[in-house]
Amino acid sequence: MNENIWILMSGDAIAIATTLILAALGALFTERSGVLNLGIEGILLTSAISSFLAADASGSVWLGLIVGSLIGALLASIHAVLSVVFRANQIVAGLALVIFGTGLANFLGKPAEGKTVTTVIKPISFGPLSDIPVIGPIVFGQDIITYLAIALAIVASRYLFSTRPGLELRATGDDPATVDAQGLSVARIRIRYTMIGGSLVGLGGSWLMLAQSAGWHQAATTNGLGWIALALVVFAGWRPMRIIFGAVLFGFTLQLPFTLQAEQITFIPSAFLEMLPYLATLIALIALSRPGSRNLLGAPRALGTPFVRDER
Repeated sequence: MNENIWILMSGDAIAIATTLILAALGALFTERSGVLNLGIEGILLTSAISSFLAADASGSVWLGLIVGSLIGALLASIHAVLSVVFRANQIVAGLALVIFGTGLANFLGKPAEGKTVTTVIKPISFGPLSDIPVIGPIVFGQDIITYLAIALAIVASRYLFSTRPGLELRATGDDPATVDAQGLSVARIRIRYTMIGGSLVGLGGSWLMLAQSAGWHQAATTNGLGWIALALVVFAGWRPMRIIFGAVLFGFTLQLPFTLQAEQITFIPSAFLEMLPYLATLIALIALSRPGSRNLLGAPRALGTPFVRDER
């Protein structure tokens, strides 16, 4: 067994977890407010191509990250208006956002198909720490956005469960009528956190483009990570800290088929391993669509339910 291959796989798994953490945190904030946004995949794709074009034109990856985050917030605001203001069916609105985002990304990305960006996000150098056997390349071989994603998950947990705004957010997703009775605007809270969630998803798509892919290929850029992020929120029980561990686990699962091929281990079909993350995603989405399962999983009680003030 080649130890270096497994160390490399572990480092790559944590890297892939970056997009999953950011996208799942975005979905978590949105869903904690009571809004179900299934359009994560469309937001990831559109943010990825937007960040690519911005970074390629300006030569700055940081501008690319900012543009991608803003595009994510903009697309999420469309979903917020449809779901909160017009009280459209949130599942239909989310799927429409996937179709719209995929089509828009395809349109914007046609001239850039197969093109690579010249500036990419590089890992931080920790000097001797990076040379520590096994741990060094895995823990100290990541870039600043990876560490930021982990820090954001920790801060999000503190925000949700130890601050008044976090309490208001959770209450909006569980009992919007009580929030309204306290004189707070349920619609404003839901729109605000849907847009915040969209910006986090956009940051995840931008990082994926500028750190992992560094070249635009629509068919392979996100590769279903948006759907996996939605499932990750369910498996994490809508708790930010669990998202970190779940994202790393999904990252390992996504990287395992390539590692086994490199090790020439063939008794486990690679197609079966590649299927596992998406099978888990399908199970999670089915559970999310069943009200009884939501209660067992710990989902916000008003998730996906429009709030109508006169019907309290």
